[in-house]
Amino acid sequence: MEIGLVGLGKMGGNMRERIRRAGHTVIGYDRNPDVADVHSLEELVGKLKGPRVVWVMVPAGAATQSTIDELSELLSTGDIVVDGGNSRWTDDEKHAVELGIKGIGFVDCGVSGGVWGLENGYALMYGGDAENVAKVQPIFDALKPEGDFGSVHAGKVGAGHFAKMVHNGIEYAMMQAYAEGWELLEKVDSVTDVREVFRSWQEGTVIRSWLLDLAVNALDDDEHLDKLRGFAADSGEGRWTVEAAIDNSVPLPAITASLFARFASRQDDSPQMKMIAALRNQFGGHAVENKK
Repeated sequence: MEIGLVGLGKMGGNMRERIRRAGHTVIGYDRNPDVADVHSLEELVGKLKGPRVVWVMVPAGAATQSTIDELSELLSTGDIVVDGGNSRWTDDEKHAVELGIKGIGFVDCGVSGGVWGLENGYALMYGGDAENVAKVQPIFDALKPEGDFGSVHAGKVGAGHFAKMVHNGIEYAMMQAYAEGWELLEKVDSVTDVREVFRSWQEGTVIRSWLLDLAVNALDDDEHLDKLRGFAADSGEGRWTVEAAIDNSVPLPAITASLFARFASRQDDSPQMKMIAALRNQFGGHAVENKK
């Protein structure tokens, strides 16, 4: 199968490689000419045979909107656009209508896997009409982890990004719990090796997880996280999760508190946020702020 991929950053570049390893043809475009296969969206579309599938992997908001606007003028009836970035689900509904007017299909896809996805595969949550999803299915199969699980047709347009948004909200709360436990262990005099306590939890406990493994990796790199500033950004999806909870009258105390904790990190050098920052860097390659 052929696919066009727009956006070849930390996620997109590795996704291109994983799709190619599965035997598919990928034509990639990025504003950085050093990583791009073509020099424009027009050239990308021109190199694909119809019906075309173009996967957009750029930042949510204006960048995604402008890319979809341009593609809507270049693609033809029967082609498909997949938004694999972190767009808000309400934007998906808008994009599906805009493209649908021209006979272009739309699928939204939440992608999780970070910098580890190339080797481990990406968890995929996608939304859209079954007919459009079927046209992209070989690419979903190439990207997902091996085995029977790791991808889901979550529902209609917007469902994929809504599911990914909730996933990220849960991620916020899990990281916050590990960070709070780590700070408390570091605080008391009686516990003399916090890193090894975390390591001991990796086997046989109910709180073992990949995030715990990554926390141990971070502590192996910097045992007390002394090199990091206690600051952690938020991608926006935590905010959207809380807003959706309010709209649907669903109580989310843990997720909401974890979001507010990140806001607090912008005021003080929070020890907990050192662990959050370290975890985000471990699984997603997100930037950290070192102490000056």
